[in-house]
Amino acid sequence: MMWCTSKVLPARARRMALLGLSFAALPCRSGPANSAIEHTAPIASHETLHYGVEWRLIRAGIARVTWSPALGNTFHGTLQLQSVGMVSKLYKVNDNYTVRLVEELCADDIFLKAVEGKRNRETKITFDRKNAKAHYVERDLVKNTTVLAKETDVPACVQDIVAGLYRMRTLRLEPGQSATIPVTDGKKFANAKVEAQERENVKTPTGTHKTIRHEAYIFNGVLYGRNARCLVWLSDDARRTPVRIQVRLRFLIGTITLTLEKEERS
Repeated sequence: MMWCTSKVLPARARRMALLGLSFAALPCRSGPANSAIEHTAPIASHETLHYGVEWRLIRAGIARVTWSPALGNTFHGTLQLQSVGMVSKLYKVNDNYTVRLVEELCADDIFLKAVEGKRNRETKITFDRKNAKAHYVERDLVKNTTVLAKETDVPACVQDIVAGLYRMRTLRLEPGQSATIPVTDGKKFANAKVEAQERENVKTPTGTHKTIRHEAYIFNGVLYGRNARCLVWLSDDARRTPVRIQVRLRFLIGTITLTLEKEERS
């Protein structure tokens, strides 16, 4: 019965999985609300994290996140998300997201190529730091038309949803602490709260990890209107590796869970 609306739900599940994984993709500095919060520097080495995506107890996809320091104070991050198994047969997804950060790890440009079923779209977001603007352009490559072009006011230094919400990795928040992070998706800007909640043990294919569960408050009208919660379990060690991510939505869509399956560093 859950597949009776398969043309709709896998697409929504894909978007929520992409959004959930974005909370664990790139490390950034932050200006926390609590001055006692510790900071660590962004990861200086090459890092690739592999995740399995589960939706309604079904393996729905795989995701790979790569973080690469570049020349000077620039960094590159990529996020690749693909559907697998039954979901892929019903609604094939192949999304590739790239972000470039400059200087204080401020977003400079973003590119998303999304192939979902019969849809083939390309989104570009560029940031004009001098004039504090984000320029968003989304194109339908099948129809060769512009779906949306928008300019949004943002701070001179702002993070995209990938880099910004992953600041929690360098903040080293302890349970009870929180921080506010300026983020944008190119269409809207918000100061999003990230809160450390509880210590928990999480079992993954990479082992059993001692973690701290965090919640990122970007749904429910903050940055996105959908009624949902986003939880991120970071390893309770120096690296603060995201070992599990969940986006919990209403029953119709359900919970999207991303679990760390493999780590590569050099």
